[in-house]
Amino acid sequence: MATHDGHRERLRARFARGGPDGLDDLAYLELLLCYAIPRRDTNEIAHRLLDKFGSLAGVLEASDGELKKVEGVGPAAAVLLALIPALERRHLTERSRPGTVLNTTTKCGEYLAPRFFGERDEVVYLLCLDAKCKALDCRMLFRGGVNTAGVSVRKVVEAAIACNATSVVLAHNHTSGIALPSREDEQTTEQLRAALDAVGIQLADHIVVAGDDFVSMADSGFFRR
Repeated sequence: MATHDGHRERLRARFARGGPDGLDDLAYLELLLCYAIPRRDTNEIAHRLLDKFGSLAGVLEASDGELKKVEGVGPAAAVLLALIPALERRHLTERSRPGTVLNTTTKCGEYLAPRFFGERDEVVYLLCLDAKCKALDCRMLFRGGVNTAGVSVRKVVEAAIACNATSVVLAHNHTSGIALPSREDEQTTEQLRAALDAVGIQLADHIVVAGDDFVSMADSGFFRR
């Protein structure tokens, strides 16, 4: 057995004994890389990744191209690292099932926020609700490059009608890390509210998500103007 094989077994044993607190960030990353890089010492690669991106979160949020610039990180390792936030986003999203009653802006925000976990692009979701504020559907409507995701009013209206929604909540993320609505967000909201009103559907809120934070435009008073 190679020296690093024994080290890997010790890392696995530490994780098994200590659970989430059994390893520090370096050891977590080192152990994770073992499954994509079976025949190399992953300690040095883990060090390089943390040095370049500053933290474990920074590594997991890095793009495929940025990861591959790090010596020792090939396609398999880059895919594995990208899978972690994608899998966690799926995990968090699937805990929020259709039929959940979302009768406050906080509940809507907490329901929607996990869908943006780890996203590097700006994406737009539409949450459709029935007359009792139960979730009928939540679907991604648009994906754009960083800071760009055009919203088609017609597509939003069509999606709301298809779900037989009584009201809807629009949500999108700001990749800048600041959840404050922009002037463009406000203009889009006005257009959508008018278009949905015309077909008898209420735009209940527009939620802007950034990282772990979200801002409700309804709570901020925008819909009372």
